[in-house]
Amino acid sequence: MTSNTILRAARRTFIAGAAALLVSAVAVPSFTAPTFAADGPASVADLAQGLLGAVVNISTSQTVKGTEGPGAVPMPQLPEGSPFQDFFDDFFKNRGGDKDNGSQKVQSLGSGFVIDAEQGIVVTNNHVIADADDIEVNFSDGVTLKATLVGTDTKTDVAVLKVDPKGHKLTAVKFGDSTKMRVGDWVMAIGNPFGLGGTVTVGIVSARNRYINSGPYDDFIQTDAAINRGNSGGPLFNSAGEVIGINTAIISPSGGSIGIGFSIPSQLASGVVDQLRQFGETRRGWLGVRIQPVTDDIAESLGMATAKGALVAGVIKGGPVDNGTIQAGDVIIKFDGKDIHEMRDLPRVVAESPVGKAVDVLIVRKGVEQTVKVTLGRLEDGEKAANAEEGNTDQDKGDKAPAVSTASVLGMTVGELNDETRKKFSIAADVSGVVITDVTKDSAAAERGIQPGEVITEIAQESVATPKDVMDRIGALKEQGRKNALLMLASKTGELRFVTIRMD
Repeated sequence: MTSNTILRAARRTFIAGAAALLVSAVAVPSFTAPTFAADGPASVADLAQGLLGAVVNISTSQTVKGTEGPGAVPMPQLPEGSPFQDFFDDFFKNRGGDKDNGSQKVQSLGSGFVIDAEQGIVVTNNHVIADADDIEVNFSDGVTLKATLVGTDTKTDVAVLKVDPKGHKLTAVKFGDSTKMRVGDWVMAIGNPFGLGGTVTVGIVSARNRYINSGPYDDFIQTDAAINRGNSGGPLFNSAGEVIGINTAIISPSGGSIGIGFSIPSQLASGVVDQLRQFGETRRGWLGVRIQPVTDDIAESLGMATAKGALVAGVIKGGPVDNGTIQAGDVIIKFDGKDIHEMRDLPRVVAESPVGKAVDVLIVRKGVEQTVKVTLGRLEDGEKAANAEEGNTDQDKGDKAPAVSTASVLGMTVGELNDETRKKFSIAADVSGVVITDVTKDSAAAERGIQPGEVITEIAQESVATPKDVMDRIGALKEQGRKNALLMLASKTGELRFVTIRMD
C-alpha cells in the first residue's frame, strides 16, 4: 500500500468519525437521530418515521362562476341582432362560458404541519387556502378532518388553521431556530407534491437571506431538497426534527423541481404564527418612514465611509417619528441593536418588534452618528390611516404610499409650505409649492446652486403641492427612463427660474 493510499484511507476514517461525533451530540426528541457518513446522511428513515404523522395534506374547494373556472371560454360579446348569435349560443352552451350556466367547484392541494396537538393547530401557506370555501386536513393514516381558518398573513404567506383535536390523535412538531442554520447543513422536506401524499426529500441549505421579490419581508432559505407543486405549506426540517422553514416557492421553467426551492425561515414564521393564534391577525411594529437604498454616491455625499443602512426618503405624516426624532435624509444603520446592512433589512426588523416598544435607533445625520429613541406604532393602523386618507376603505390595498410631511430627493430635503416654514424662510404669502428645507453638500442639487428656502412649484411642467407629490413625480420620471428632472423654483419673493437636476 502506497503512502498516498494510506493517507486517503486515514482521511476517510477521520471524516466519518468526526461526522458521527457531531451527529451524536444532536438531541432529537422521541426519535433517533440519523447517522451521518462523510458523504451525507446514511439514512433518514428514523427521522422521517417520527415526523410523517405531523405533516398533513391540505385540500380546499372553492365555488366559482362559470367564466372564472380553469379552462373556461368566455362568451363573445356580439352586436345586438347579429346573425351569428344563435350559433354562438349553441356552441357555448354548457361549456362554462355563459354566466347563466351556474357555478363549478375548483379544488387545490397543498401541505401543512401540526404545531399544537392539544389545540389542533395546523400551519400552512396563505396561498394554499386563499379564497377557499372548504378546507380539509388529511393525515398520513387516511383520516380527514374539517378545518377552520384562524388567521392569515399575506405579507409572509402564512396561514393558521384549526381542527378538532378530539377527532383524531395528533402528532405535533415544533419550530427550531433558523438563524443557526448554515449553508451546507442537511435539511429534509416532507409534503404533498402533485397530490401524491406524504413524500420525503433530502437536501442541504443552498443559501440564506434570499430575496425573490415576493413580499416586503423576503428573507428565504434556499434549498436543493426537491420541492414541487403541492409542497407549499409543508415543513423544512433540520437534522433534529425541528421546523426551520415553511416551503413556499420554487424557481422552475417546467413547474417541477430543478433544485431551487425557497422556505420561509422559522425565525420570521413563528412570530407570525403566534400573533395569528393570539389575535387572529398580525400586529407589527411601525416606524413610519419611507426608505431607499444607500448607494455609493449617496454615501459619499453624506460623508459615510461605506454604503450601508437605509436612507430615510420621507417621514410619514402622523407616524411615530413625525416629531423630528428621525428626519428625511437620515441613514438608519442600527435598529434596536441589530445592524441594518441594506435597505430591505429595516422593514423586517421593525415588523418583528413589538408595538409600543421604545427602541434605540442609530442614525447618520449630516455625516455624524447619533442615537435616538423612538416608540413604535402599529403597521396595520398606519395602513388603515393611509387607506382612509386616499379615500379607500379596502384594507387589502394598503400598499399605496402614505402622505409624508418631509421627504429626501435628489440631495434635497423638502417639506410642506405652511405657516411655520413660511415664517422660518421668510417666504411670501403668494408663493405656493413645496419648500426646500435642506440641501446635501456635493449633491446634484447643490451643484445647481439650489438653496434652502427656495420652493419647488413644478416638476416636468406639473405642479406639486406636497412632499409626496415631489417623490411621486421624480419616481415617475425615473420609470420613464429620464436622466434629468426639470424643476421650476420660486425664490422667497416669488421670482421663478428653471433648473435641471440629473437623477442617476
